[in-house]
Amino acid sequence: MKSTAKNARQRTASVGTAKWESPRIPQALLPVELPAEFQREEAVRMGLVSDRLIDSQEADRACFESVIFTNVTFSRNAFSNAEFTDVIFEKCDFSNESFRECNIHRAEFRNCKLMGLDLSDSTLRYVLFQSCSGDYANFRYADMKQVKFEDCSLRHADFYSSTMLKVDLERSNLDGAQLSGTKLDGIDLSDCEFTVLGVEAEDLRGCIINEGQAAVFASLFGLIIKS
Repeated sequence: MKSTAKNARQRTASVGTAKWESPRIPQALLPVELPAEFQREEAVRMGLVSDRLIDSQEADRACFESVIFTNVTFSRNAFSNAEFTDVIFEKCDFSNESFRECNIHRAEFRNCKLMGLDLSDSTLRYVLFQSCSGDYANFRYADMKQVKFEDCSLRHADFYSSTMLKVDLERSNLDGAQLSGTKLDGIDLSDCEFTVLGVEAEDLRGCIINEGQAAVFASLFGLIIKS
């Protein structure tokens, strides 16, 4: 686990032209006990959580700070308005969980299952999703700034009317994703995979695509490309 924390501190990636801020994880974290029943504004700080099931918890405004989660399964929870600051999730399962209106700042999701995860109305700052399966994930009305998706599956994910500022989508599958109402100016989709995408013509201004994807958008809007 020390190497995980060390890698987080040493990461010097960038999103767009801005400097990337990695989770600030102290050295030599020790396992931390979780409460049997989370209460409103419950706080979990400075520790390791591994090989656990967090089940049937409902807590408003829970706080997680400087915590590394490894191989943790979240099941039938409702952590609305939770705050996650300087956290790493590795090989965790969030399938069909509700994390609406959360604040996530300096966080990394690595090899996590995010299928059906509800992050609608959440605020994300300096968040990395790496090699995650996020099909049908819900990012509706999310406010995302300095967020990066790398090698993720986001098929049928819902980004309706979300805010994307300095968001990177690299080598990810967006087939069937819903992006209507989301301004895509400066968003680079050129190395993403999709055959169908939910978009509106006015939101595509400034979006970066490759030649093959141009044909996809042409068909979406009933255009005919003449060779």
